[in-house]
Amino acid sequence: MSFLLMHQSSQKTKIAIIGAGFGGLAMAIRLLQSGIQDFIILEKADDVGGTWRENQYPGAACDVQSHMYSLSFAPKKDWSKRYAEAPEIFDYIQDLIKEFDLKKYIQFHQEVVASHYQEDTLHWHIDLKSGQKIEAQFMVFASGPLHVPQIPQIKGIEKFQGEVFHSAQWNHNYNLNDKNVASIGTGGSAIQYIPEIAEKVKNLYVLQRTAAWVIPRDERAYNALDKKLFSRFEWFRKLHRSRLYWSNESRVVPIVKPKMIQYGQKLAEIFIKFQVKDKATIKKLTPDYILGCKRILISNKYYPTFNRKNVELITDAIQEITEKSIIFKTGEERQIDCLIYGTGFITDPRIYLKSFACYGQNGLELKDAWKNGAESYYGICTKNFPNLFQLLGPNTILGHNSVIFMIESQVNYILQLIQLVDKTQTQAIVIKPEVQDQFNHKIQQKLEGTVWQSGCVSWYQQDGGKNFALWPTYTWKYWLETRKANPSAYRLLG
Repeated sequence: MSFLLMHQSSQKTKIAIIGAGFGGLAMAIRLLQSGIQDFIILEKADDVGGTWRENQYPGAACDVQSHMYSLSFAPKKDWSKRYAEAPEIFDYIQDLIKEFDLKKYIQFHQEVVASHYQEDTLHWHIDLKSGQKIEAQFMVFASGPLHVPQIPQIKGIEKFQGEVFHSAQWNHNYNLNDKNVASIGTGGSAIQYIPEIAEKVKNLYVLQRTAAWVIPRDERAYNALDKKLFSRFEWFRKLHRSRLYWSNESRVVPIVKPKMIQYGQKLAEIFIKFQVKDKATIKKLTPDYILGCKRILISNKYYPTFNRKNVELITDAIQEITEKSIIFKTGEERQIDCLIYGTGFITDPRIYLKSFACYGQNGLELKDAWKNGAESYYGICTKNFPNLFQLLGPNTILGHNSVIFMIESQVNYILQLIQLVDKTQTQAIVIKPEVQDQFNHKIQQKLEGTVWQSGCVSWYQQDGGKNFALWPTYTWKYWLETRKANPSAYRLLG
């Protein structure tokens, strides 16, 4: 019995992938396509899908076109519409699991709590919440930046007797019909669920701290002919995907040259006035920062919601929550039955990795390495952390195109590094400190003068204003620079 327990508590593998969302599954598929089967995927939840498993709120959909939000090496050919909704994306992920028989590589209910790089064996020791230990040569962070809900601290919230939940933890058992509902936040999730619930509730109070720029959504359903052509002719599907890619990519021009964005901003202002009737509400909904400084949102439904008699936009700060109401600093009060947080996620890795300790060379902990701001080499490799790779790491999030494109570039790059270690018969690979430092200096220089650094405070930035999140230029440049790994940028160990 004791031997069995010892066997169960320790496992060796070549590659440990943390997270079974898009990134983790893309990595797994590319490994299999390259003939590597010695890997496991550690997933803390009971199913795959990451953000698309968590975010099942009403109206949840992707704000990137469907054909750009699927893997080029494992495409979906029968998307129902240009912008897929969450259930269809989740079904696509489930189809990937079946197509590549990935279930046998996934270990569910396995939350990583710590990892230690062993300088004697040049391997990673990974501790799981279950008590199990994993020894892996390579470790891939694929947990993504959008998985820890941001819950604001509000005075008196513990007294509230009604229903409270975050958009990523939607309570589908709670009936919103004829309820007085307050929604905090006006970010990407909120603008999707607000129009959906406005039709059901008695009163909806939208609590806005900062207005968001919202632009029209070029939505349309794919007809039977479209789907037939996508399915039968690969060149037609690739042509469609290419057209979408380059139209998205064109958005970078006004981002890196903010003077050009004033014309787009004028159109965005017209869009608000066209969709909203009340002048006072128009004023409240119009942001006081340059278009693009914060994430640009897309919706055809959000602004018209404020024409409904049962919807009120409130910009006053909250003073406190009582047992049955919200009191604002103006002294006004609203009776509520339900409070919904549409407040997004904690995006600073120094904070969302708080419960996860990662020790590299010389016992350096990752959060300490990033104490002045998260940075790495192409968002993939971090100095002093050999054989540790990250997907959608620092400065690889996008404000204009599909992150799936970035993930594909990253998994191919990681694959090259693994193959380089195998080919050279070494054990580990680590980015040279001076290479990473030069790279990050260049990244921050490129970010200067962009619209993202034009004065507003956004989730792209850490305290102090450093932009740790966004790739500062065209995605094709990222692909070009990561298409072939440069061995001279790395030290091989063992």
